[in-house]
Amino acid sequence: MGIALHRGQEIDLTVDSLAFGGRGVARHGELVVFVSRALPGDRVRARVTKLKRRHAEARTIEVLEPGPGRVPARCAHFGVCGGCSWQNLEYAEQVRHKAAQVDDALRRLGRIEIELEPIVPAVEQYGYRNKLEYSWARGHDGPSLGFHRAGRWDELVPVETCHIASAAGNDVRRAFERWAREVDLRVYDGATGEGYLRHLVVREGAHTGQLLAMLVTAPGPVPEVERLQAIVPEGVVGVAHAVNPGVGEATAGLDARSLFGADRYEELVGGLRLAVTAGAFMQTNTVMSERLYELAIEYADLRPSDVAWDLYCGAGAIGLLAAAGAGRVFGIEIAEESVARARENAERNGISNIEFVTGDVAKSVAPLLERAPRPDVVFVDPPRAGLTPKAVKRLLELAPERIVYVSCNPTTLAPNARALLDAGYALERARPVDMFPHTPHIECVALLRRATTGSDPNVAGDHAHHSRATASST
Repeated sequence: MGIALHRGQEIDLTVDSLAFGGRGVARHGELVVFVSRALPGDRVRARVTKLKRRHAEARTIEVLEPGPGRVPARCAHFGVCGGCSWQNLEYAEQVRHKAAQVDDALRRLGRIEIELEPIVPAVEQYGYRNKLEYSWARGHDGPSLGFHRAGRWDELVPVETCHIASAAGNDVRRAFERWAREVDLRVYDGATGEGYLRHLVVREGAHTGQLLAMLVTAPGPVPEVERLQAIVPEGVVGVAHAVNPGVGEATAGLDARSLFGADRYEELVGGLRLAVTAGAFMQTNTVMSERLYELAIEYADLRPSDVAWDLYCGAGAIGLLAAAGAGRVFGIEIAEESVARARENAERNGISNIEFVTGDVAKSVAPLLERAPRPDVVFVDPPRAGLTPKAVKRLLELAPERIVYVSCNPTTLAPNARALLDAGYALERARPVDMFPHTPHIECVALLRRATTGSDPNVAGDHAHHSRATASST
């Protein structure tokens, strides 16, 4: 078992791989050690921060020998800011590890053997995010905007430039900082409940150049609105104001009112012109979301007679794109604001064969099925927690021929896929898509097809004619 460890002990480790979530994986004797700020091939000195029966956790304090994929990070805030934890890993290596993590999750957590299709790398590695959520902090020059310090929710790091935001998005942040300093506003203090400024959300149309900002504050009117309007960059089509009266940090689910300009911006996605408000859901990498949606539509193999359901539809992008190839489309989404935008987007794009319903997927499928045709294909794009057991049950009750699963978390895709395989589906195709360079996050599109009656989808020979996925013996 090796030498016993204790918390605070410093040990030298050689990192073998990356775990899901981005930490390095090393061994101390037979004990697995998850090491933050360590990359494959690194030899590091690390301090033990946590001990458990089967593994330990440690934090790198010195890189003794860098691994072959380590590169200089572009950002001056790297390692302090809580984002972009892989910025010091060569991009080709990032992509390789992300694909390996999807494969590992399917095999280990789903007991599924499948040959993944090649990962789709990101077109742009920097400047790709169309949405940034900043927190206000007290800086040397007055109110400043930034992000939480890595591993801490009570400390903020003001940023000069965020490299995954566009130049225009950075300019919007700087304009708000200038305004707040000129007006001499106070930053909200969570410990005392005093102060005013809390968050700033900046959203951008990558293909239109339009920007929308939402200022989140403690209760109280926004001062000097005319001054703010005078200094925001030209591309800003509108600024909204939302109040968070509570102690907890939040930017979603707040009622926002327009301070000036429009209450939405426009974006072009896959030939659609979409309206997006401050709180409506949209994938945060526009260019790669188009590739993601193309794959989802390709996997669905839609026919004019098909009925398609789009569960967790957000502002409706997948369903609206599917409407061109299907006979009828129905979307379900729990967020009212997103459903309102989905309906508006259907109208503005002249799409009449689609209907959107507000509701929880687990509770809304049965009522919709009472009046809508049973689907031939179902798209699911759930949050990171994946499909709940009730949502899986509802999906199986719909019994579509094809399920296209758009996942933002392979560790929940895997058990969800296993549940569907156990119920008679076969996993035909799966392909990772990198939407978030320099972070451990990875999307994946998967196609599951209902096996023919009498076949066992968990036995390779029974469905080899249409699937490469089998149940693993491990």
